[in-house]
Formats: sequence, C-alpha cells, structure tokens
Amino acid sequence: MERETRSHPNELSELPFCSAFAAALPCDPLDRNESRAVAQACYSPVLPTPVAAPRLLAWSDELAATLGIARPGAVDAPAVQVLAGNRLAPGMRPFAARYGGHQFGHWAGQLGDGRAISLGEIGSGVGAGWELQLKGAGRTPYSRHADGRAVLRSSLREFLCSEAMHGLGVPTTRALSLVTTGEPVLRDMFYDGNARPEPGAIVCRAAPSFVRFGNFEIHAALGEDDSLRRLADFVLERHFPEFGPPSPAAYAAMYREVSERTALMVAHWMRVGFVHGVMNTDNMSILGLTIDYGPYGWLEGYDPGWTPNTTDAAGRRYCYGNQPQIAAWNLARLGGALLSLVDDRDSLQQGLEHFGTEFERRYRGMLLQKLGLEALSGEGDDAWLDELFAVLGAVETDMTIFFRRLAQVPLAPGPRVGASSGDDELRRARLAPLVEAFYDPRVLEGEHGLRLAHWLEGLAARALSQARDPLRRAGVMNAVNPLYVPRNYLAQQAIDAATEGDPAPLERLLAVLRRPYEEQPGQESLAARRPEWARNRAGCSALSCSS
Repeated sequence: MERETRSHPNELSELPFCSAFAAALPCDPLDRNESRAVAQACYSPVLPTPVAAPRLLAWSDELAATLGIARPGAVDAPAVQVLAGNRLAPGMRPFAARYGGHQFGHWAGQLGDGRAISLGEIGSGVGAGWELQLKGAGRTPYSRHADGRAVLRSSLREFLCSEAMHGLGVPTTRALSLVTTGEPVLRDMFYDGNARPEPGAIVCRAAPSFVRFGNFEIHAALGEDDSLRRLADFVLERHFPEFGPPSPAAYAAMYREVSERTALMVAHWMRVGFVHGVMNTDNMSILGLTIDYGPYGWLEGYDPGWTPNTTDAAGRRYCYGNQPQIAAWNLARLGGALLSLVDDRDSLQQGLEHFGTEFERRYRGMLLQKLGLEALSGEGDDAWLDELFAVLGAVETDMTIFFRRLAQVPLAPGPRVGASSGDDELRRARLAPLVEAFYDPRVLEGEHGLRLAHWLEGLAARALSQARDPLRRAGVMNAVNPLYVPRNYLAQQAIDAATEGDPAPLERLLAVLRRPYEEQPGQESLAARRPEWARNRAGCSALSCSS
C-alpha cells in the first residue's frame, strides 16, 4: 500500500538504500560479469555499465511523491547519474536476480536479469521498502548473447504503460524515470537481418519486489533445496507475514494468496482490454503485479484471439482470450516448484483451484460494473452475456469506446425492436451513442445493428428491473470503463517525437492517462479509435520482442 507523501522530498542521490534481498539470500560466489551458468545462488552482484551522456527524458511526479523523491533539478543532475547507472547512492548493492522459466510452454532453463539491475531498496522514510531497478543498464551474468542495453522505443513503452496501468487501477510495477543514454544500441527490430542503431535508454522501475515465479522454478528444477527454502522463507516473512513463520502450511497459504492476487490482476487485464503478450513464468510476479512490459497491446477491434507479439502470431498462446488459462498454467508450474516445501499436493491443488474461482468472481463483478448492473442470476443471463461478446467480435468494434459509451445508451422502455416506427426510433436512439465504437459505422444500418439493438433491449430490461438511479449507474460504469488507454499508435507517436528530442507528446499522454476515467476537455483525440494509417504500421499494431 502506498504511503503518505513526504512534505520535503529528498534527492535520490542522497537517499539511504539497503538490500534485504541481497542480505538474506545466497549470493553468486563468482565475481565475474560474464555470461555463464550460476548455481546455488539467488543473485549475482553486478554494477551498472556507465553511459556516455545521460539525460532525463521523462519523470513520474506521482510515483516520486509516493517514494518521497525530489524531481531532479536538471536533465543531467546527480540523481540522473544514479538513474543512468553512472553513480550509486549510499547503501546501494546492485545485483541481477537469477531465475528460470517456462517460455511459450517449454522449460527454458536459467534466464535471470539479463539487462535489469536492482539498485536496492529505499531504506527509510516514505518510500521505505520500495526496490528500484534499472532496465537497460548493461550486461550481467544472465545476459547470454545480449548486450544488456535497451532502446528508447521499448523503454518509453514500459515507462508509459507502467504508469498508465496504475492510473487504471491495475496491479502493476511502477516506473520512476526514463533516461536517454546518448549511446546507440544495435537492434534488429523485425528479426529480418536488418539491424540498425537506435537511441539507447534506461527506465527505472519500482516495486515492493521483483521476485517472479521463475525465481522459485530454477532452484526446484536443479534440486537446490536450501536456496529454494531460503527464498520461500524470505518472500513469506517479508511479503506475507500474516501466514506466520515458515512451515508447510504457511507456504501453502502463501501459494493460495499468490493465486488470488494473480486472479485479480488478470481480471483487471480483461476488464480494460490489456494483452500482456509474453506471459512466460519468468514474467509473472509473486505479488500479483503486472511486470515486464514487452510487446503488450490494447484491444482496438475486440478479438479474443488477438496477440500483440509477433513471436506468438502463429500459436497465439498469449492472446487476450487465453490469459486466464495461461495464468492458471503458470500457477501450476509455481505449485510444482513449491511441492518439496509443502509436501501436500492437495493443499496446492486447492490453491490452484482458488485461482479459477476467484478469477470468475472478480471478473464477473467487474463485468457487472461495466454494464451498470447489480446482479445477474436469472434464466438466460449467461447466454445474454455470451451474445454480447459474440456481437462485439462479429464486426470490428473498439472495446474501450463501446463500453465507455454504453453508459449513454437510453434505457427508456418501448415496443420490441422491428415492431413499429416508434420502435425504430428507440433502436436508433440506443445505437447512436455507440457509433464511434465501430470502424465501419454502416454495419449498424443492417442486420448487425438489429442484433446489437436486440442485445441492448436486454440490457435495458435488466437495468430497469434493478431500479438504480440513472446518474449513479452511469457513475459506476464510468469508474471502470476507461475513456483513455495507452493505445499502441499513441505510444508510437510519443516514441517518434522523443526520438527527435521532443518529449511533449509523451508528457501530454502521460498527464491524460493519470486520470483515464475522467473527461478531459481538449484531449478528445487521445480517446479516438485507431486511425487507418496505424492499422499495420510497425509499433502501432503487433510488436516483436526486440528491445
């Protein structure tokens, strides 16, 4: 939970830091920053690699206030040197975490922080307990064949989406800053053999913990029982103390809680139309936070089979509609990693089943709010809900705009659709607020319009039967149906401008996304459908993992 804001924020370069993770857990015995297999360790000490000319491009005032950190006074201030990896603050013990993971359903062995370096945790004051991590800060023992760097386009996307998700109320890691390095990074964006230099950047991420499912998996896979137990004890005692001292029962309770938090997170993803794109087990947070913003995306046209990841285009394992079942699959892998500590398959199975129950409960509740309804328990309600998503997917319909405009649909009762001229008038009145959600509004003039109007008739009947105050109902709907989301084409426009040295589009977008549920005069263009020019443009639809 976020703490109250400090009245006099401190300079980052002067804050005291500590590292509970590094202090409590087994360290890599070798002090060599070269790619290699690491054994019987949870992390490797490693220093960030300095960069030539760091400049502050973007800053989250909101997160800085939460952490009690002052905004740097200049684009190259001492704090910026820390955020670029050129300088350490007192108490920092930089390290790269070791973990493994299942990638696209297959065990990938050792992975680890190949380009992320944790600086440590703020040791006292308002932000105490928050870990800061630099992504793109250079090579680590887990970099394999990579350079440990990141490019501006991926770093800006992570910075933007981390803070946007927080504004949307989705559990997430946060982002404090975006720093350009003044150094080019060679990347093959399309994996077509045409690598080219791109501007380098470093994003500073923040979270109470960056521990992932894969941190446990690597120890279990290699039979490192002592390291596994020490990691589980650390996470239990630090993040789940309500379950008591380490014991098989406490580990099982922790697993159930992780399942519950993951269910809440994924329900929020489905609520706002977010697609993670790379739900490997090494990208799943033990705290149920959205982590590792790679080729993510937002549903433009509603399509449960859509994936933003070009690597996933053939199998669509991580498409929007698969996210709940993939989360359960990943939780099953975590349960397997904890089995030697719990030694009770039944309790772990119950924890896994809790995910399914909790996801259905949470998502059902969110869907009711999106529709402005208090309950759905009548005969035919499930079929009516199924029809909603069938209608949305039948023609290209913008999910965000559709649900946001639903609060404007009049509920006045009338004769059945198609029965009279009066009924035609009611049908047109109900469809009118939704026109902007359709990429081809002409579809509402034919059979699809009649089908949608029939579904809206069902919505009106249910809403009127519950006799909710119309203004209160609309308020509930608008509080969960965002007006603004960080659509890929908007992010790409910000990237294009930032590449030319202009941070203004990013600043404008970030300011709007801090209040995504509120009407903001003058910002209507940021709530519009994806323009046709962006349909197939690189960065505006699907993306690769290249960063």
